[in-house]
Amino acid sequence: MKFGVFMFPTDTAIRPDDLAREVEARGFDSLWFPEHSHIPSSRVTPWGGQQGAPPLPDHYWRSHDAFVALAYAAAVTTTLQLGTGVALVAQRDPIWTAKEVASLDALSGGRLNLGIGYGWNKEEMAQHGVAYTRRRELLREKMLLMKALWTQDEASYQGELLCMEASWAWPKPVQVPHPPILMGAAVGPRTLADMVEFCDGWMPLATRMDIVGEVGRVREAVAASGRDPATFRIIAYGARPDDIESLIGAGVDHTIFNIRSLGPEETVGYLDRLAEGLDLN
Repeated sequence: MKFGVFMFPTDTAIRPDDLAREVEARGFDSLWFPEHSHIPSSRVTPWGGQQGAPPLPDHYWRSHDAFVALAYAAAVTTTLQLGTGVALVAQRDPIWTAKEVASLDALSGGRLNLGIGYGWNKEEMAQHGVAYTRRRELLREKMLLMKALWTQDEASYQGELLCMEASWAWPKPVQVPHPPILMGAAVGPRTLADMVEFCDGWMPLATRMDIVGEVGRVREAVAASGRDPATFRIIAYGARPDDIESLIGAGVDHTIFNIRSLGPEETVGYLDRLAEGLDLN
């Protein structure tokens, strides 16, 4: 099993480039950054969309742009895999996002992983002009449009919600046909259909989702579509070290641990303890 870490890269925490150096030096496989463009202070939607959730931590509205932070991380590392965990595709412009993804994959030498999610914050989406009830349809069409830009020399797309006339867009990603697309959402019929259609893996949040209980269901859906389930990655996002044994037994490929958004000294100390516990060195 491979091990990585994720952190909200904020203006009060260790810098993303310094964090990337420390993560790579300790033998971790990957570094992941979440994203939120902003958090409307009305705070209508509870944290994660879960009723009764505790107050939202301030790192949600203090985070750097995920792709900018990952570019800093890429510039100071050589082997570390880099990922969004997750990009809120429904509220993003797909043409600009496709350009960012392709550029970062090219400049990093093919080290980008694109974790995506539908999103939970209704008022954040609304200020991007996105209706919460249409977010799944929008994510699907935006992903298909982006895949066209990454894989076609003269790309075009026609869907029910989006269209793009024949266009040129370079650079193309280094990874062929594009960086891995990993769905960060709970399993349901719509999510399964989306994963089978345009994703390369499933990246559920371990603190909220029954990963062990759902791995078989996901791989069966992939196999039923005619795809090889062995090539479909399963990543436990935000898992605990105590979960590793059960995750390995379930066939999970990759475990990502959460790092709090703290300063350099606290962060490096935690990385040392985590790496020692995982016996990475």
